[in-house]
Amino acid sequence: MDGRGNFWHYSNMTASQTIPVFTLFGETSAFPDVVHCERIWDRAPLHDWEIAPHRHHVLVQVLHMRSGAATVRIDGRESSLTDGEFLFVPAGIVHAFRFRRGCEGLVLSFPLSVVAGLAAGAPEVQRALRDPFAGPAPDLALVLMERLRDSFASAGSFRAAELLATSHLLLVTLAAARAEEPQEANPASRYLREFDTQILDHMAEGWGVTQHARALGITTGHLNRICRGATGQTASHRIESAVMTEAARLLAFTRLPAAEIGFELGFDDPSYFSRRFRHLRGESPSAYRRRVAG
Repeated sequence: MDGRGNFWHYSNMTASQTIPVFTLFGETSAFPDVVHCERIWDRAPLHDWEIAPHRHHVLVQVLHMRSGAATVRIDGRESSLTDGEFLFVPAGIVHAFRFRRGCEGLVLSFPLSVVAGLAAGAPEVQRALRDPFAGPAPDLALVLMERLRDSFASAGSFRAAELLATSHLLLVTLAAARAEEPQEANPASRYLREFDTQILDHMAEGWGVTQHARALGITTGHLNRICRGATGQTASHRIESAVMTEAARLLAFTRLPAAEIGFELGFDDPSYFSRRFRHLRGESPSAYRRRVAG
């Protein structure tokens, strides 16, 4: 592996294999920086311009297509990304790319702790960044992405602080752009957004699928079909993923004991909370806290 890391996933891995989980493209070690910036041109040609299906549990990504085009698959759904557009990919979402040869643009990767810190006092931002979305890049976002690229390549005394502040402003800018979009006419999309809002609002009460479905005015089977159609996950898995994302934020940015965090998120048994966190995150709450604090 070279000094920049072999971050792009190899194109000869097929979707029929177990979908890999990376901290970066091809990386399984701890996330190396506050943010990672990489040009599409730097890596995509090495893998014949195709990035096979994969996901990231501990980071979100923003891809900006400066020139060219790509076919994008997000949780099995295909769309296109063209000149001047951006794509936001949350943690845990399976995604793949087939780039047109000669594409140029930027891939920005942000640790989940950076996003959680931003959303701590702004639940509306957290909601906006919960699902994948794309669109024309706002002018301010273009400026901020270039600034991130330059800061990432620098070695100044305040490099980390500048990367963090610029990352937060970029994510807020993209969240605001999404909030200005017209609401989807598709009832399933509306139900999914309302479901995500309910998860955040009733997380501490430990609402299950039945309670959420009742509040939405639909059956549990209908809610599960909506979730599976959008992400391939059950409604209960979507709830638990959101709860563990909040647990990770509290572990990273507060000094609350892990057991107390579990209680706040509706777990009566600390050991069960720890087991579920390990199952979804691949490490215990205490190990996660030590890693992100270091």
